[in-house]
Amino acid sequence: MNRRSAARRSEDSEFREFALGRFDQLYRSACMLTGGDTHLAEDLVQETLVRMHAIWRRTTWLPGISTGKRIDNPTAYAHSVLVRRFLSHHRLRSSTERPVGELPDLPVRATGDSDLRLVLIHALAQLSDRDRAVLVLRYWEDRSVEETADILRSTPGAVRTQSYRALGRLRSLLGDRLGDLITR
Repeated sequence: MNRRSAARRSEDSEFREFALGRFDQLYRSACMLTGGDTHLAEDLVQETLVRMHAIWRRTTWLPGISTGKRIDNPTAYAHSVLVRRFLSHHRLRSSTERPVGELPDLPVRATGDSDLRLVLIHALAQLSDRDRAVLVLRYWEDRSVEETADILRSTPGAVRTQSYRALGRLRSLLGDRLGDLITR
């Protein structure tokens, strides 16, 4: 076995470890972005991991090594790729395909965190993609305004404004239902 094939196997092993270790986190974020559409969330995570694999060998993850492009945090980079894939998804022709029939309204019962999560996901699904992305990045992934602006290729001021407006829209969608679920 030559050095090149040994290095490739090592890189593939590192990538497999990375993908397995980050899949759940990426999937949860994708579910929040898609408003609970688990199938689309799986597709987005798959596309994200494919893109990550494509750059894995060309990228230097460790500081101090001068070959390749330098990315300090592959996990954060993967989340950026995920959000960008989500935002560009609706520009694709296939994104206009919709399943027949609609989901019934979610019942609002105060029976625990799962109901709260379902109500929140249902409300997020009613927001625009961009508003949903801002809220998920800022409040689900706990990103700073600057990080969110960088991921969305926007300005910090625009992110602040959009966060404020998106939270207002979310509050108007939730109305009093959220308070009923939290007080229990």
